[in-house]
Formats: sequence, structure tokens, C-alpha cells
Amino acid sequence: MASNTLRQVPRSFRTNACKRFYSTTPPSTQQSAEQLQKKVTEFAASAQESLNKVWGVTKKSLGPFGERLTGALGSYRAPVTYNLQVTRELLKQVYVAERLRIPHWTTFVSEYGLLLSRARNPAFLREVVRSGEWVKVGVYVIEGYGIFKIGEIIGRRNLVGYNIQ
Repeated sequence: MASNTLRQVPRSFRTNACKRFYSTTPPSTQQSAEQLQKKVTEFAASAQESLNKVWGVTKKSLGPFGERLTGALGSYRAPVTYNLQVTRELLKQVYVAERLRIPHWTTFVSEYGLLLSRARNPAFLREVVRSGEWVKVGVYVIEGYGIFKIGEIIGRRNLVGYNIQ
């Protein structure tokens, strides 16, 4: 009997439950659209300034290759640089939203210590070969070496050897 009284909700409660009660007057759509347009315009202007700065630095650091790259892009320069800037801003937002942090150095020490101890253990290596995981390990080694080489090329600012002049 008590359950029947709980099921019967007065009609006035049912109709008011879906209403939104504003503590202030709702913002006008025209006003918010104008504010949004203003923010978009400001963002576009700041993005264009940043792109020009980035492009100038990139062109300087790449030297003659940067000049050729600029010529090769032609009219696509503005859209490409804009898209790169938008991607950068998006990644920044993801970094902040996900609360990403650089790991503590003890994490690196423990992980690489584990990796080193496994590499020195012949029983682990036999198990990797027996199970067929050696292919996966080989791919990881090649990826690591490739990333190292790319970093080296970027550090030298030259594909082969050092540019001595």
C-alpha cells in the first residue's frame, strides 16, 4: 500500500520537473553570436601572427631548404601553417584536459632497469624466441633505433654528417 502512494506523483510536479528556472535572464542569442564571432576573429588574428613568426623561424633554421619549401608550398602555405597551428592548440588543450605530466625520474629508472634485467636474463630470451615474440621485440628495437636516428638528424640539422664550414 505504501508503494502505491509513492508511485502517484501530483501532476504539478511532473510538468515543472522539465522546466529550466533561470537565476538570471537567459542570454540573448544575438549577443552570444556576436561575442562568439568576435572571439573567432581575435583567435584568427593571433593565429596568423603566430604562424608568421613560426614560419619565419622555420625558414631561417632550414636555410636554403626552407626557401625551397616556401616556394614549393606556394599558395598552400597559409592553410598548411594554419592547420599546424590549430593542431598545436588542440594538443595543448588535450594536454591540459587530460592532466598529462612528465613522469618522475624514478619511473624511468624502474622501467629501464626492468628492461635491462630482462635483456640480461637468458631464460627470458629463450622464452621470447620459443613463443615467437622475437618479431615483436625486433620491431620495437627498430622503432627505437629509428626514433634515435631521427633525433640525431634533427640535432645535426643535416641528413648526413655535420655541416662544417
